[in-house]
Amino acid sequence: MSAMFRSLAGIDYRIWFAGALVSNVGTWMQRTAQDWIVLTELSDHDAVALGITTALQLGPQLLLVPVSGLIADRFDRRHVLMATQLAMGLLGAGLGLIVLLGVAQLWIVYVFALLLGIASAIDAPVRQTFVSELVAGPNLGNAVALNSASFNAARTIGPAVAGLLVVAVGAGWVFLINAVSFAAVLVSLKAIRPARLVPVARAPRAKGQLLEGFRYVRGRPDLMIIMVIVFVIGTFGFNYQIFTSTMATVEFGLDSAGFGVLTSVMAIGSVAGALVSASRDKPRVRLVFIASAGFGVSALLAALSPSYWLFAGALVLIGFAGQILMTTANGTVQTTTDPRMRGRVMALYMAIFMGGTPIGAPLLGAVANTLGPRWALGVAALAGIVAFGIGMVWLAVYRDARIRLVGQRPRLVFGARDRMAGSLTATGSFRAVPPREELAEDLELDEAEARRA
Repeated sequence: MSAMFRSLAGIDYRIWFAGALVSNVGTWMQRTAQDWIVLTELSDHDAVALGITTALQLGPQLLLVPVSGLIADRFDRRHVLMATQLAMGLLGAGLGLIVLLGVAQLWIVYVFALLLGIASAIDAPVRQTFVSELVAGPNLGNAVALNSASFNAARTIGPAVAGLLVVAVGAGWVFLINAVSFAAVLVSLKAIRPARLVPVARAPRAKGQLLEGFRYVRGRPDLMIIMVIVFVIGTFGFNYQIFTSTMATVEFGLDSAGFGVLTSVMAIGSVAGALVSASRDKPRVRLVFIASAGFGVSALLAALSPSYWLFAGALVLIGFAGQILMTTANGTVQTTTDPRMRGRVMALYMAIFMGGTPIGAPLLGAVANTLGPRWALGVAALAGIVAFGIGMVWLAVYRDARIRLVGQRPRLVFGARDRMAGSLTATGSFRAVPPREELAEDLELDEAEARRA
């Protein structure tokens, strides 16, 4: 098996990968159908209504971050995933029945979006960290990247299928199909043998655990800068559903099938970006900065595209750069975090990444309504350029980085005033700078409690 797919050598990860792919296809089908009915059936092409729906669905990621992260660190992740996946399947079935019965209203979709957001907020950090129980050692980064490839392969298939099905049978049946797709994950979780999972130390009951993840990240400058970049682009750049749907309907006058095709075209670039990330030995923070610049330039090209097909081509570039950014950031956070803190740190990461959307989605919707969807894309482009600038300032000021010619090639060289010098670990991450005595004491107490248990 090639290095790009090396983590698939494990049987349990293959089972999980297959089940998650089927479920992700259904999830993207539901997202496309939900956006479509909100935009065209339950409102008069109101981008603000679409932004509110997105905000309700992603807002709980931000509000529940301390609780969801602690659940991921303390409880059996396989059992938690079974509960959250079942809940999301039932919500999809309920929304499908309401639409088929012809009683759907905008406020009802808002309620379902909020409930789905609560279930997803608990599910996300557990699902992200569950990979570390299926794949251990140096293959973990590859498994994280392949998870992103699976998610975006589903984004290629799901919206296109949903666009055709909405025209053929209606959005209600799309929601029901999504509900059935969750059975694939439940079956895969049941098929995975707990005895084969990688042992993970659980966080024991102790005071201050909810805030421990914040303290850990505060002492890791490399994680701090990643989360700043992710917040800026996640809030104002990764609102794909806002600018693809409004460009499809307002600028190009497309139906649901055309909207689905645009979403799938973007996913082609995302899959390519995830596979490129999977081929790398380990993620690097500087690649997050470079991908931010690529995202900003691609969004600007999309905003200026005069025709449908040029716009579609720019979406491929947006998907490629955006996916490299997300996969590299996610992989860096997961693979360099203390395993006992991973759930809480990943919950914080997911909250910053997805929780910024409730702020950005209504704002971008208002921009699209007032000035047009091309201006919304302009905001996304500006977010990418600003994120790149923040990264470059951090490298120059905090790490004394300069570009020098080494031979005939430009290289990034760190100077004598590098504040991270001496704190680099064998995994490529950084120790807390400066050392945080209270965090060390907490970890020692956790170890003592674990030995007693």
